[in-house]
Amino acid sequence: MAPRCPRVRAGLLSLGLTLTACLTVPASATAATSASPAAPSAADTSSVAALTVEELRLDRAVPREILAASGFDTVAPELARRLGTAHSYAQARRVVVGEGSALWRRAVDRAQGRGPAGGELSRDDDRPLYWARLAMSRQVREWDSGFGLSEAQRAALIGDLERTSRGQADIRLPRGTKGLKRVLVTGFDPFTLDRDVRISNPSGASALALDGTVIETAQGPARIETAVFPVRWRDFAEGTVERTLRPYLRQVDLFTTVSQGRVGRFDVERTNGAWRGGFPDNENVSRTETVPVADPASQPQWTTTTLPYREIVAADTGRFPVYDNTSVTEIPAGGTAPVVRPDGPTAGSAARAGGGGDYLSNEIAYRATLLRDRLGLRGALPGGHVHTPVLQFGAGNTDPATGTVTDPEFVRNRLDIIAQVRALVAVAVAVSGAAG
Repeated sequence: MAPRCPRVRAGLLSLGLTLTACLTVPASATAATSASPAAPSAADTSSVAALTVEELRLDRAVPREILAASGFDTVAPELARRLGTAHSYAQARRVVVGEGSALWRRAVDRAQGRGPAGGELSRDDDRPLYWARLAMSRQVREWDSGFGLSEAQRAALIGDLERTSRGQADIRLPRGTKGLKRVLVTGFDPFTLDRDVRISNPSGASALALDGTVIETAQGPARIETAVFPVRWRDFAEGTVERTLRPYLRQVDLFTTVSQGRVGRFDVERTNGAWRGGFPDNENVSRTETVPVADPASQPQWTTTTLPYREIVAADTGRFPVYDNTSVTEIPAGGTAPVVRPDGPTAGSAARAGGGGDYLSNEIAYRATLLRDRLGLRGALPGGHVHTPVLQFGAGNTDPATGTVTDPEFVRNRLDIIAQVRALVAVAVAVSGAAG
């Protein structure tokens, strides 16, 4: 990603983070396989790839309305204009990296009150980033380069766009600043869009609101850097979580992955399981299998949080109650049927759901904490997963067929969730700093 402009992000923000919700998957869900992306090669036959399920949703009225109401409907046309000036793969890559980085900065700036709002949609909304990214990837996928762009090169351009527009290449942790804690927080895209295409994800909104900010805690200031992840099984199998987090876990004082979870409550997930339950992702693809990781021979069935969950639960962080969630679903040693264990897994059991379920929120928690442990940081680095409440529309605006894309209660709920994510992070940093 191209270097970003200097940011002034100090102070306390009443905005927030957002991640995907945990969902329980039927045991009968269909298993599927995923293929690794090929490296760019000029030997491939140039062709325009078919649009993805996510990109095809752009044809619906709601995504177009969200883009127009935020001013983000100009993003893809500008990318198209700039790609029209590219006469080689190298030039095209510079354009895509630059525009992807600019989209992330624009979304963060809008969420944090810098620059024009671009329309009547509230600034805390994460959806313009999601739909604008898809409009850009669709533009790259449909682009007729005129110079023989290979299929692998096109895929590589889309990969560059994904990383830069999600903030994954934009993590800037300050060094040498005495007394300043460094925190990494992640969120997710909206999901279950075929149920309601209007959906927003408070974990993604929180990531935009917190990126680059400095929050004050009882143990002093903490700088937060964030990134957003897709709701797609294949990206996780291809290592997007480990690739993004590995360079930074040794540099941070605390990390938390965040996603949307249960109605009316926050949960600090105590235990994460090595199992995919098969619920369809944003591409309508299912996976029912052990979480695929490097070196599977040493893969544990369970990982645990090192966040200070007792203190987080006890603190007054906002209007939603916060729980220490210890429940898991396992197949006991020697057994064949899944059993719910309210107090965590038993010795030798096989995971079927962590506290955060068996969807991608559980998986990001599992992958991040497994990476922490494999880097030898388990006893030194506080980290784990937090589920936010489900972001709900106001009463009378719950029907996707007739409802509006936003309403005052919807905005209030998202702002309250964001503010409470920020407060939870501040508590975790303060407690961990005091303990250290």
